[in-house]
Amino acid sequence: MPQIGFVTEPFGLTRVGRRMSEWDIVVIGGGAAGVAAMRTLADAGKKALLVEASDRLGGRACTLHVSGMPLDMGAGWLHSAQHNPWVEIAEKSGFTVDRTLPRWREQWHELGFSKAEQQAARNAYIAFDQRMRTSPPANDRASHALDPDGEWNAYLEALSGFINSCGNSEVSVADYLAYEDAATETDWRCEQGYGALISRHAAGLPVALATPVTAIDRSNKHLRIETPHGTITAGQAIVTVSTNVLASDAIAMRGMDDIYHAAVCLPLGVADKLFLALDGGEDIDADAHLLGDPRNAITAAYTLRPFGRPVVECLFGGEGAREMEARGLDGAADFAIEELCGLLGSQWRKRLRLIAGSAWGRTDYILGGYSHALPGRAAERKKLATPIDERIRFAGEAVSEAEFSTAHGAYKTGVAAAQALIS
Repeated sequence: MPQIGFVTEPFGLTRVGRRMSEWDIVVIGGGAAGVAAMRTLADAGKKALLVEASDRLGGRACTLHVSGMPLDMGAGWLHSAQHNPWVEIAEKSGFTVDRTLPRWREQWHELGFSKAEQQAARNAYIAFDQRMRTSPPANDRASHALDPDGEWNAYLEALSGFINSCGNSEVSVADYLAYEDAATETDWRCEQGYGALISRHAAGLPVALATPVTAIDRSNKHLRIETPHGTITAGQAIVTVSTNVLASDAIAMRGMDDIYHAAVCLPLGVADKLFLALDGGEDIDADAHLLGDPRNAITAAYTLRPFGRPVVECLFGGEGAREMEARGLDGAADFAIEELCGLLGSQWRKRLRLIAGSAWGRTDYILGGYSHALPGRAAERKKLATPIDERIRFAGEAVSEAEFSTAHGAYKTGVAAAQALIS
């Protein structure tokens, strides 16, 4: 029987010689949920293997190092830090937790968005939120809670893109409020990168990279997990791949129709980042924030000089992210630079250049940003977490009923899945 090859990452994944048939539990997918599950299993003494389709760990948390700077291309904020387990993990691992709060509600120097306009837009959001709570649409569709003649509807659409990675017409009100009611206002960052932190948490664990799973055969006592490198047999499995991957039928699983249906009802939207090098921006406040165009759904949120670094972080979500993926990284950078020059002045054009970017909707083995429940489908999160086969558990941010779209939500579901199999 062939062996699976193990790749050593900078933080030292373990190369092992165990034959593929000898594993108690196989964890499929090396994002936050998979790493958390694998660490929990290893700490409990289980003979477990983590298999990841791509050539790295972290999933939608990915830290790139550019000119000595760690740049998070996906997850970047330690959301709800008071109950985010990655905070403690970071501190115990020697990572630096930056407690500088985001300035998303500020517009640096009121550029293109006066204080009066910011307050009016904020009031529109408060009214929108209140309508969802006190008189939610019968069809559970968030867009139906908008004021049809609202002056700031495009602003609310842009916010939905950043928050939900999709437009309000695709969002379940019940799902959205579950997240809002569970979240706190405390969002911190990891100076060395969230992706680096998640990858570091797998140090010393047996991991097979570049090993996509194509099928899980449940017809025998032991699960047969098919990969291009051979068949793995295991007593149990935890599946942590994204809902878009599940819905694509990339992993064939007979008798799992309810799982496929839940995944379809919990699709990933699109949320992408660009990083622009900033030459000579010392006169700009560190971590300053700008919204490109508050009256357009296709716009970006900009963090100027995050951590005081000479870059601009550009976040696109929902409709804006789809448009930018269609344009490609260079086209998206042109768009971002044009928006920034419209606010900062045309003289900034020569001081900005693209250095990195993500396109999660077109990234193999992920296929999107973070999950949202379609209208009327919030209960599918619980269904995805409910085992059809006692040997298999599903985990990941989409499984969380209130902390979806976050790395800490993914972590908690990974731990819960592992503990369920251990017990």
